[in-house]
Amino acid sequence: MGSSVAQTGVRILVEAGIRRVYAVLGESFLELLDALQMESAINVISARHDTGASFMAEADGKLTEHPAVVLASRGPGAANLAIGVQTAYQDETPMVVLLETPASTPIATGGLPAVDLRAMFKPLAKWSGYTENPDEVPGLLVEALNACRFGRPGPAVLAVPSDAWGVPYDSAKPIAEVLTPVTGALGMAADSVAQLIDEARYPVVIVGGRARSARDELILTAEELALPVYNAFRRQDAFPENHARYAGHLGLGIPERQLDALERADLVLALGTQLDEVTTQSYRYPTPTQTLVMVGTGLGETHKKGLTFRVESEVEPFLRELRTIARPRPRRASAANAAVHTFMTPPDTSHNARVHPVDVIRTLRRLAPEDTIVTSDAGNFAQFMHRYWCFTAPRSQLGPSNAAMGYAVPAAVAAKLAEPRRTVVAMVGDGGTLMTGQEIETAVRYRAPIIVVVFQNGVHGGLAMHQAKARGRLSGVAVELVDFATWARGLGAAGYTVEGRDELEAIIASALVRQRPCVIDVRTDPDVVTPDIRLSGLLAAARQLPIVE
Repeated sequence: MGSSVAQTGVRILVEAGIRRVYAVLGESFLELLDALQMESAINVISARHDTGASFMAEADGKLTEHPAVVLASRGPGAANLAIGVQTAYQDETPMVVLLETPASTPIATGGLPAVDLRAMFKPLAKWSGYTENPDEVPGLLVEALNACRFGRPGPAVLAVPSDAWGVPYDSAKPIAEVLTPVTGALGMAADSVAQLIDEARYPVVIVGGRARSARDELILTAEELALPVYNAFRRQDAFPENHARYAGHLGLGIPERQLDALERADLVLALGTQLDEVTTQSYRYPTPTQTLVMVGTGLGETHKKGLTFRVESEVEPFLRELRTIARPRPRRASAANAAVHTFMTPPDTSHNARVHPVDVIRTLRRLAPEDTIVTSDAGNFAQFMHRYWCFTAPRSQLGPSNAAMGYAVPAAVAAKLAEPRRTVVAMVGDGGTLMTGQEIETAVRYRAPIIVVVFQNGVHGGLAMHQAKARGRLSGVAVELVDFATWARGLGAAGYTVEGRDELEAIIASALVRQRPCVIDVRTDPDVVTPDIRLSGLLAAARQLPIVE
């Protein structure tokens, strides 16, 4: 029996286990949308903006480790996806991107609606494909699904002419299968690494997002081999931060004492991480004298000069093999663990008249369930969450390592749709909220009761911090406060405003039991820009500067 290219494509997506497709639904992909609407196994999520849709698909893939699909029309729609696709590429997140190209005509140049999308996305994607032949679309879709998951996971982009989806397709025609990733050979590799660990005096582990699925095995390995473990930047749920072998989060503003175990290490075992700039503390670690072992699939080159071994394997089977070979050895818990406790102990804020960001994190952490999923944006406010939340549950953190603003709210919507029984909290600044906060309406429409906490202090915190350090004065960093509570109610959500410390607990408790999306607009102390830096009144002087009309 015959079918269309769209119907065949949807069948491939179902067989591959795709459960959600994100898009701004319009005049594009009409035949594909009709086929998707007839398939109960796949939910089509209509977002309010293409950027939000791309962040949702990325967060879905990051949380579930299984690709979601995002659709975009040519021109502005495709261009708006760029930051979400780049986030997926940097964070090794599986994602399939389907783009519309002009109907059955050669790709032209000059106008954005007809721009060469292959060239546009090639630097941002792991794999890209295009065809003008509708018969080739199903096969390329299979290629995209395989490419986004094998080796180093990432976004696979497939551009298809707008009229290809409705073309009849011979359903009897054979199509390559969507494959299941397999692990590499482990025996000799695990034996060699076990020998390195046995001989090392100060081995340490750095664990990234792709080791999340190996969490239980990682805990057993750290305990049996007495290994201190660091979490990579914004991958704080990879290893529990309350474990005795936890050495710290390799994020921003980390004190030297917490880096002591990494500084002294003679062997660094990097599991499921590409060792990005922040994790390596601006490529300070591993040092040229430290032996580095990288375990993962699709490993790229590192910035390290020195002895490096690469093990092409998923993390969990490697650790399982390693534990059967390596000799348990007693080592004292690292002093870095004691430094972590000091670093994560909140300061006394009882004397503050205004809301301190620490109060927000501390109250949320106490009242929210243990397995709450926390999403975050870029911005200085996030440092308070990184430092004081204490991630203990698996798959509980979603944040972009590429400093993308506007990530938190769309990511929270996707997380709630993927894990409807878990509490989801988005932590975001006022700038990020204004970029993609319209996706709160998406949460309202799909009955996804997320909680959005907006940290608002009337100042561009990152810009103010750098100006204060360099010049001792501020200019152009003061901004007007926005009434996010009223704005949220206009989108159909519940809206709260917190201006004093005494209001905070009751409002958070109320939001946690509401079965609807909630926005909590927290007016924090404008002088506080990071856990360790205050502007010390400079902002008041900055507000007196003349405004250029």
